[in-house]
Amino acid sequence: MRKIKKATVLLSTLTLTASLLAACNDSNTESNNQAAANNTTKNETPAATNETPAANESTTPAPDAPVDGGSLVVGTFSDINTVNPIYIGDTSSGDLGTFVNANVYDIDRSNNLVVEPWSLASELPVISADGLTYTIKLKPEAKWSDGQPVTADDVKYTYDTIRNPDAGAPGISTVDKIDKITKIDEHTVEIKLKQIYAPFLYTLASSIVPYHILKDVPVKELEKNPYGKDPAKTITNGPWKWTKWEAGQYNTVEADPNYWGSVKPHIKTVTIKIYADQNTQTQALIKGDIDLVSSVPLTILDTVKAKDNINVVSQPGPQYEFIQFNFKGDNFPDKYVLFQSQKTRQAIATAVNRQGMVDNILKGTGTLLNAPFLSTSWAYDASAATNYAYDTEQAKKLLADDGWKPGKDGILEKDGHRFSFELQYNAGNARREQVAAVVQQNLKDVGIEVVPKAIEFSAWIDQNVTPGKFEALLLAWSLSNPDPDGESIFSSKYFPPAGQNSGWYKNTKLDELWVKGYSTVDQNARKAAYAEAAKEISTDLPYVFLYQYGAPEAFDKNKVKFDEADKPEATLGYGYFYHAIKWWTVK
Repeated sequence: MRKIKKATVLLSTLTLTASLLAACNDSNTESNNQAAANNTTKNETPAATNETPAANESTTPAPDAPVDGGSLVVGTFSDINTVNPIYIGDTSSGDLGTFVNANVYDIDRSNNLVVEPWSLASELPVISADGLTYTIKLKPEAKWSDGQPVTADDVKYTYDTIRNPDAGAPGISTVDKIDKITKIDEHTVEIKLKQIYAPFLYTLASSIVPYHILKDVPVKELEKNPYGKDPAKTITNGPWKWTKWEAGQYNTVEADPNYWGSVKPHIKTVTIKIYADQNTQTQALIKGDIDLVSSVPLTILDTVKAKDNINVVSQPGPQYEFIQFNFKGDNFPDKYVLFQSQKTRQAIATAVNRQGMVDNILKGTGTLLNAPFLSTSWAYDASAATNYAYDTEQAKKLLADDGWKPGKDGILEKDGHRFSFELQYNAGNARREQVAAVVQQNLKDVGIEVVPKAIEFSAWIDQNVTPGKFEALLLAWSLSNPDPDGESIFSSKYFPPAGQNSGWYKNTKLDELWVKGYSTVDQNARKAAYAEAAKEISTDLPYVFLYQYGAPEAFDKNKVKFDEADKPEATLGYGYFYHAIKWWTVK
């Protein structure tokens, strides 16, 4: 699973947000108590239904024509944390949110902000000549699942809450440039920015919460409120309603019979079953127990492709993997930060065989990454970032130059501190387990002891990643929108809990470059700023950037159906559910 870079997440907006997601998505990062839970899940998950709405009982659909009713069963290896859009920051939660939460605007295959029949807005935002004021009009027919209308109050409340530091929302960086939100009428909102903020359009491709339900909840208590955690107390506005959550086993959504949109969902029931790991969930697909998985392990990808009934969508997605360092002394014995020296971090980057990971673990399906800008982005500049070629002897030299010397057991020591640290990652992710083993061996070769620790994804995100309590971790960001802004995850303005810089990294020059990058809408000027940022961040290395990758999606093509225009889109965050409202299932 992955964390989400927010809205640029949420996501991730927010989430890894940083304009990120903790790519919890193979994009999903995953978990633990699930072996036992999965056995139970198999028996307790509601059976697929072949029910067809009465209105269609007397008709015989043409071959390959959409069919109403039926079910879709999706496999995952990580439980959710919440479906409250203000706090979604991981891909498991975001996957479920995709079905139950409508967005104000959506993003198409070409990365354009669009108004879909299922978007809450009735038209694209009107932007003032100075680029500071955005006027949004909502569809008057849009309703919450309790029958109440979606209004300007919902939009205003959502964004005002996210930008309130007391809320601890991961997407705060995408809305704290707002100066004022004004309700013009019941369905019109005017948002005035303090400054030019180029990514703001993509911020609007996000979901909102019901003002009439949450307006009296103290903001500091909002994250722990049952809204988003209890299906019975979570009012939504999407095509499906969240009906059941058996923790560690499955989530179920049902098509809302009173859904307001002009396009209704064909599929009646969607169940997201939680398995122990990627291998187990994929075996369930092969056996026909489930219909779709979004992260097939590369070790069995050829086996899956060989199945006549299974289609595989495999191409680089908006995800990148990294080793993240923590710079807060509270996370280390004697508060001695092992990674405080830039030269030490460069030595680690040099010691890690990233190309070997791409060749042998990703089987060539990924590409090396030296900075947080994907090769598919307009902001990418191949010459801007520093590349660290795998060189064990050079890594040893850098460490020696930085004062590290072998101890009695061969592990390096400096200032009385042994160079040994815990590398956390999510359990159940086959690829990440392999990468952690490579990192452990590579760093052992230069005298650094790495203790890999796999933790159940949802608990890990909640207790370690989000609050910034770890020494180092192995994770990925899943970018929820295509804007290259990375302020949320790398700026010192966004330490936890109000932000996604969970490694407590501070670099004043880089802070300023993120601001420079989003303070103009001139794309050439932005690209120049991000080239500077790529050089700075690849030199200073808050992360060791590993690679961009795609998590192969696989589905039963005899059961899961869609028109060509509605097929999955691997280049988008949550693109494996692209236009799912128009999908149907058979048999």
